[in-house]
Amino acid sequence: MLPVGVFLVEHLWTNASALAGPQAFDDAVDRIQRVPALPAIEVFGILLPLAFHAVYGFVLMRQASFNAQRYSYGKNWLYVLQRITGVLTLLFVAGHLWEFRVQKWLYGMHHKSFFTVAMAHMSWSKYGVPWIAVGYLVGVAAAVFHLANGLSSFVMSWGIVGSRRAQRTVSWVFGGGGALLFFLGFSTILYLATGTRLLPVGPPAVQTPDCPQGDTSKK
Repeated sequence: MLPVGVFLVEHLWTNASALAGPQAFDDAVDRIQRVPALPAIEVFGILLPLAFHAVYGFVLMRQASFNAQRYSYGKNWLYVLQRITGVLTLLFVAGHLWEFRVQKWLYGMHHKSFFTVAMAHMSWSKYGVPWIAVGYLVGVAAAVFHLANGLSSFVMSWGIVGSRRAQRTVSWVFGGGGALLFFLGFSTILYLATGTRLLPVGPPAVQTPDCPQGDTSKK
């Protein structure tokens, strides 16, 4: 849980550098690319913990007893949503990996193309709906909820906090942190899709021509 959670926060923060324009985003990605032993960190610090978390999550789902319809307590619904957002997050991560990481690993996509491709994909629409951007919003919301609610449930179930007052405080702290993370992700997606900034940083956006998902031309 810890490495996956740290990666999500770091990833949303790095992506938010796009709000300052393509050069700021490229600089942020360049700093990551210069990290020593980056491939080992990605495999052992991100991909393997993520794979374990996904497999263990499916094991828990098979053992789960969903009774929120019979007992409509808040914690019961949070329990159900934790499982649903886990599945949505896994699908979102798989699609995101294919869109950028797999293209880089297998097809030589340069990391300096990430900003251009992301903006083209987010602004692409069909029937007037930016489907990829909407999918990203759902995926980010699911991932952030899964992290925030998972951390809250963890500290309660492991007895780190015991009193009801402490549990309510923890719920508000993690919930507030999750809301801030989602706002960061939402702001980034909105900017890439429309050029609109909720945070006044960086130069005006330069929109790229629409392109369908999968158009990851090399640079």
